[in-house]
This record gives sequence, structure tokens and C-alpha cells, in this order.
Amino acid sequence: MDTKTQLNEALKDAMKSGDEVRKRTVRMVLAAVKQVEVDKQSALDELAVTGLIQKEIKNRREAVEEAKKAERSDLIEANEAEIKVLEVFLPKAMPDDELRALVQAAIAETGAAAPSDMGKVMKIVMPTVAGRAPNDRISSMVKELLAK
Repeated sequence: MDTKTQLNEALKDAMKSGDEVRKRTVRMVLAAVKQVEVDKQSALDELAVTGLIQKEIKNRREAVEEAKKAERSDLIEANEAEIKVLEVFLPKAMPDDELRALVQAAIAETGAAAPSDMGKVMKIVMPTVAGRAPNDRISSMVKELLAK
């Protein structure tokens, strides 16, 4: 079952069970997917939907940081609850050692030797990882390994 179908099923389940947080969060993601599809005038593939969910999680994490600065525990709890709902729809996260091995293989394949070669490495790593690790985590790993 693809992620969009899972989101639609989760929305139905949340409406039946009365789970307001889940219902609100899933509706928000479905609305974002629909908006991107309307803007692009084509249906999103699985990778794009996963990327959109990761973006929404990133936005929530940033909101949590801002809420911590403002000492707003209610906002922190709300955003963390939404993050938990969204994480269910992501593929299993790639372990650091597996990601490191992929990045090292890409560095060897491209012959990258300096941080300026980061684009070459990222071009090879990104399709392989396919939503199993956030982009910022991948780029930090590539930077770290190229800086050595």
C-alpha cells in the first residue's frame, strides 16, 4: 500500500475513533500533498510524498525549538504529538553505519576529495537513500567524511 493510501486510511480511522490530533495531522499532510499536486499538475510519486512528510516533521521540530525558547509547553506537546503521528508514515530509518558505508562508497566512486565535491557525492547517495534518512543528516555525513 502506498503512503497516500495509508494516509487516507489513517484519516478514516482517526475520524471513526475520534483521535483529533491524528485527524488534524493527517488532514494537514493530505492537504499539502494535494496542494503540491495541483501546483505541479501531476500526481506525486512515493518518494515525493515521503519527502513532503519529512519536510512537515522538520517544520514541527523547528516549531518545538521555538516553543522551548518561548517556554510554551502546550505548543511543545502539540508539535511532538504531531511528529509521532507523521513518523508512522515514513520508511524505517537508515542506521548511521549503513548511511556512512553508502557515503564512503559514493566518495570512492566519484573520487571526491574535498568539500567542494559534495554535489557529486550527494547526486549518487540521494536516490539510494530514498527517504530513509533526512537530507540534513545525509549532507552532514558527506561533509564530515569529505573533511577528513
